[in-house]
Amino acid sequence: MQKIEFFKHNLSQEDKEECLKVLDSVFLTTGASVKDFENKLAKYMEMPFAVGVTSCTAALFLALKYLEVGEGDEVITSPMSFIASANSIEFCNAKPVFADVNPQTGIIDAEAVEKAITKKTKAIMPVHLYGQMCDMKQLRSIADKNNLNIIEDACHNLEGRRDGYKSGQLGDLACYSFYATKNLTSGEGGAITCHNKETADWLAKARLHGMSKSAADRYTSNYQHYDMEFLGYKFNMSNIEAALLVHQLDRIEFYLQKKERIAKMYDEGFLNNPFISKPDVLDNTKHARLLYTIWVNPSKRDEYLHKIQEKGIGVAVNFRAIHLMSYYKNKYGFKSSDFPNSEKIGDSTITLPFYAALGDSEVEYVIEEVNEIVKS
Repeated sequence: MQKIEFFKHNLSQEDKEECLKVLDSVFLTTGASVKDFENKLAKYMEMPFAVGVTSCTAALFLALKYLEVGEGDEVITSPMSFIASANSIEFCNAKPVFADVNPQTGIIDAEAVEKAITKKTKAIMPVHLYGQMCDMKQLRSIADKNNLNIIEDACHNLEGRRDGYKSGQLGDLACYSFYATKNLTSGEGGAITCHNKETADWLAKARLHGMSKSAADRYTSNYQHYDMEFLGYKFNMSNIEAALLVHQLDRIEFYLQKKERIAKMYDEGFLNNPFISKPDVLDNTKHARLLYTIWVNPSKRDEYLHKIQEKGIGVAVNFRAIHLMSYYKNKYGFKSSDFPNSEKIGDSTITLPFYAALGDSEVEYVIEEVNEIVKS
């Protein structure tokens, strides 16, 4: 029996050596390496500014705080996401309002978003899913018509495009994750892209206590006193994380090509199994290929998960519907059937191993075993 890990990172010797340079330097915290990565990320995303933080959860929270989202406000988001999307809204004492997703893709439905808008709505938080973008052109039109801001949860869509646009270009802010299972990873970490210097400057201060100067600013020349301009937070990216990330960006398109090939092998391998379906791939889209998920009979999903694991294959569930988590059910009274498309996907999804280092024989083993298990 083979052992196929759910995920393996793409860190290279070059990444390790860059990290060692930081470890041999004076500044391990936020400094020149972070700035280098921010500049490189902004260029890759075709955005004016990027700000490195500790996680996408922190990024979403800071973006919401910048837009002054608070008590009494509502933010529309997807129930088919990781819990951090909704949790970041809760952290602001605002209310997450869910809009159901398209049943063929799992992506938030723009028409459902428009129907969910009330006088209390302050922002829209679309969640790009599995590597495909939401319909940002339609969401931008809806937001502009209702004088709303857009914060993109772009954890799944670093490399992707839709209708020619990259994440962040049509939103007001976009938030990214460099968690351990992402295509670009430093174990933990995140970033925000934005359109103007005023926003970037505020985010850079907010991630570090609201201070006017970082440690690197204060110590790289004659000592400079800092001021605390407002009550900020402790979400600053370290030079160590940035060092692990900066060269990965040079290779990200190369690895994407490898994952495209693996996705094609999976697609062809499951094509003739009537009991397996998968999210549609949209036209006019560059898929970021973060996750490869299949959808199976919901009544047998957990049984299949365990049987696949017994064959030495790592699997996950991305995701269970957020509104059915105990916290949200208890607080807001959500129940089954409130968002049926999200619930069906959440009950039927299985995420398979999907990373650039997967060999053909490993992919073929996964296909063979999954087809042998999923038979009804």
